[in-house]
Amino acid sequence: MRPPPPLLLTMLVLAAARPGCEPAWGPEGGCPSSAAADSAMCVDLQLQSCSDVAYNQTAFPTLLQHRSRAAVESSSEYILLSVLHHLLEGQCNPDLRLLGCAVLAPRCEGGRVRRPCRHVCGALREACQPAFDAIDMAWPYFLDCGRYFSGLEEDCYDPLEKLRGGLDIEEALPSSHPHTFIQFTHHSYAQMVRVLKRTAARCAHISKTYSIGRSFDGRDLLVIEFSSRPGQHELMEPEVKLIGNIHGNEVAGREMLIYLAQYLCSEYLLGNPRIQRLLNTTRIHLLPSMNPDGYEVAAAEGAGYNGWTSGRQNAQNLDLNRNFPDLTSEYYRLASVRGARSDHIAIPQHYWWGKVAPETKAIMKWMRTIPFVLSASLHGGDLVVSYPFDFSKHPQEEKMFSPTPDEKMFKLLARAYADVHPMMMDRSENRCGGNFLKRGSIINGADWYSFTGGMSDFNYLHSNCFEITVELGCVKFPPEEALYTIWQHNKEPLLNFMEMVHRGIKGMVMDKFGKPVKNARILVKGIRHDITTAPDGDYWRLLPPGAHIVIAQAPGYSKVIKKVIIPARMKRAGRVDFILQPLRTGPQKFLPGSRRGWPGGEPQEPDQDPLGARRQPTTGGSKPWWWSYFTSLGQHQPRWLLKY
Repeated sequence: MRPPPPLLLTMLVLAAARPGCEPAWGPEGGCPSSAAADSAMCVDLQLQSCSDVAYNQTAFPTLLQHRSRAAVESSSEYILLSVLHHLLEGQCNPDLRLLGCAVLAPRCEGGRVRRPCRHVCGALREACQPAFDAIDMAWPYFLDCGRYFSGLEEDCYDPLEKLRGGLDIEEALPSSHPHTFIQFTHHSYAQMVRVLKRTAARCAHISKTYSIGRSFDGRDLLVIEFSSRPGQHELMEPEVKLIGNIHGNEVAGREMLIYLAQYLCSEYLLGNPRIQRLLNTTRIHLLPSMNPDGYEVAAAEGAGYNGWTSGRQNAQNLDLNRNFPDLTSEYYRLASVRGARSDHIAIPQHYWWGKVAPETKAIMKWMRTIPFVLSASLHGGDLVVSYPFDFSKHPQEEKMFSPTPDEKMFKLLARAYADVHPMMMDRSENRCGGNFLKRGSIINGADWYSFTGGMSDFNYLHSNCFEITVELGCVKFPPEEALYTIWQHNKEPLLNFMEMVHRGIKGMVMDKFGKPVKNARILVKGIRHDITTAPDGDYWRLLPPGAHIVIAQAPGYSKVIKKVIIPARMKRAGRVDFILQPLRTGPQKFLPGSRRGWPGGEPQEPDQDPLGARRQPTTGGSKPWWWSYFTSLGQHQPRWLLKY
């Protein structure tokens, strides 16, 4: 059991053991079901943990029959709200706290108490229940959607309205500017959200925004996608993601993706054939800011004043590009074992016992939801494109060339960016990134410097996705007047890179009845890295030019072998379908290594949730690991949080 953080212990020890309304106290095992009175005396809301709600007055007694501010502050319910974001490691924060405040400190307006909306509670419970299950904690009784919440017909209100406040407001451009105008400025979080939503609204037939989760401080990790059918995966349409601002003080990538979103929308509407072809054949996802909390720290200092590390980490002081599972070490171990499978490596159980940022979890969940083929992470601090592996095959070596089995393909991807970037191709060795000039401004990550827990290595070893890292310049927080030039330097590289997703082969794997075979393996002779089919049976295999022997195989079927030739130049992937015949008699035949390295012989199903493995249910009647946080409350411990 890990020790409770000192901050949590302090908060709990200082709390008085004054009871609130717990389930066992009321009739029939529940709290008194007292509805809020139509009339009430409104008083100023002075609860610290509820200081950011969308109202400023409450009333006593509360829905839980607390009759004073002191009674609320000393209750186990209030203490839970104050530490819940730590227990859930940032998940559903601040949503759960605001929802709980709506019960512990009900909204009072004009001498009347209003209850929070039942549908808001229900939606949040559906989204957040897995986080409670993962730590073996029961859903808090005072967030019972049927008891303490009301319907729309009862004039309820949305307690989460402030989270969206100002973000849905249209920020009109000056009347003298056309809709295609891009403002090359730094964007605050609210401005970024408004621009992305405005862009999606303008191009609603090809674009939409969605959130993949929340940062530790509760900011949406907002994505804008572009596709001929936004919101759904189309058969054999490859998926691309671009991620910026993983380090909060490296802001150029954040701005480039905001500009790129507006550019794609405008050019599509203007009939640009290249952009229309790209968006009609590719599903593109742009996440401008993976670390919006860190950005706020960096932006407070501002361009020109920002230090090399101020705002780099997230709000938990975690470097997000060191926070992913270290699968590279396991790869090196498996690679030395003859016949061992070294792709789609499972996340080790012990990883979940460490501190995993909600931003990291959001990316991993995103990757399980969508069958990404190609990805780029945009950074700052130098001018170069790096590619996996980022961790040296000899851990003691800080710099050592450590290629993946797809070294040729990764070099092509890196060059697709660098070769059309005017500054990366500048022949001056005195410029930013000049020390990489002899390498063509690309480098194997571990040959530059070695580190573990990186996002690019994780993409390659855990999924089908190939990810590169782009360093956009030596100034991490460039001044505003430099942004237009940076955009001009990176617009063509970004487009050229995304078009690389159509290099190689794609197709369907089906049985003899035409039924898709999901999780079939696509092997390429001479490249010890397999990819797997998506749930619909479609696949994409990035390949360099040349002749390749491609094999499709799945448990219970005979393997199928085909030869393909990839030309030096291609604008769309070649289609190669496989029809697998069922094995008739005898034991199932597998290629060497098909059962290696995996519990049960096969890789983890994409729809399984490794996040749920973070905390296993307790056995033998022992209390969960988090129970020690509440032992100081004595007889008023929140036993209603225990499942058993």
